[in-house]
Amino acid sequence: MTDKIQTYLAARRPPTPCLVVDLDIVEENYRRLAAALPTAEIYYAVKANPARPVIERLDRLGSGFDTASIYEIERCRALGIAPERMAYGSTVKKERDIAAAHGYGVSLFAFDSEAELAKLARAAPGARVLCRIAMEGEGADWPLSEKFGCHPDMAVDLLERARAVGLDPYGLSFHVGSQQRDTAQWDIAIGRSAVVFGALNRRGIELRMINLGGGFPARYRRDAPPVERYAEAISAALTRHFGNNLPLTMIEPGRCIPGDAGIIQTEVVLISRKSYVDDRRWIYLDIGRFGGLPEVLDEAIQYRLRTGRDGGPTGPVVIAGPTCDEVDILYENARYELPLALEVGDRIQILSAGAYTATYASVGFNGFPPLDEYYI
Repeated sequence: MTDKIQTYLAARRPPTPCLVVDLDIVEENYRRLAAALPTAEIYYAVKANPARPVIERLDRLGSGFDTASIYEIERCRALGIAPERMAYGSTVKKERDIAAAHGYGVSLFAFDSEAELAKLARAAPGARVLCRIAMEGEGADWPLSEKFGCHPDMAVDLLERARAVGLDPYGLSFHVGSQQRDTAQWDIAIGRSAVVFGALNRRGIELRMINLGGGFPARYRRDAPPVERYAEAISAALTRHFGNNLPLTMIEPGRCIPGDAGIIQTEVVLISRKSYVDDRRWIYLDIGRFGGLPEVLDEAIQYRLRTGRDGGPTGPVVIAGPTCDEVDILYENARYELPLALEVGDRIQILSAGAYTATYASVGFNGFPPLDEYYI
């Protein structure tokens, strides 16, 4: 919560629920990451927050853009982003979307399977390709451990095949898991990458790039190291595994750029109890899983909350959303406590909510409109 956001909320009093993002913090977070990893190319993960003001601010700062769909590519094109500053990072793409992106001039694509490689060979001849290797995601609040990536042994064969079908085997990519708290996970991933680099070198193929992915954190309820600590761990791992023959590197930060720059303001709709023996109050908000908070699944991402009644006695609560759906419960087991003085109609701020919120909001479930967004 910045002074700028506080002033905006006090002066404008926008209806709830709403997301308010301070673009100066977006810029500050980008600059801080760029300073910590000066040799890595930054490709902002558009999916984290694809709002036009965010993309335009990062464009002015010189960022590249990691896109997850042809729609994100077209959004960036419409905002004047040059194709050479975009990467098509999803490993699951329709062939016609690959062809469209290649036709626009996008030349860097990710893949992790033989079938995807075949599509790339047909639809994007000559393109640079990064093979994504699998990671377990240990230490991450939001692991990405099953759907994406292949075994390093398979990556060796796939990249050799890439050369044979007319593509440029440019390098590797990985993702250690979103909101990763364990900086050592990059050492594991870079070590695996070095093995693949060596195996392909022996086959006469020189890889040039490692995409270090994302995973850099926002500030939620649990502490995470500062971004500088991640940069130190990454730099040490690269030197440890590659010596003086360092590869080119790129990173795909998402959450850490807009996450701490935004807050969601929500309103208490109902406070109730379920029995005479359970001392927990049920706090129902006007935003829930379907309104922009799906990352509370399994209570994985635990946001910090702020109310106008902080400082007094608190009690245990279950926090839920407004929809008529049983799964629309935000926190039941995470032991949240909120002020006993809290009343229906009070406003609550959900902090560090600038990433993976509005972009996740459903359109019309129970008739609720998408989350309102304000960029200041």
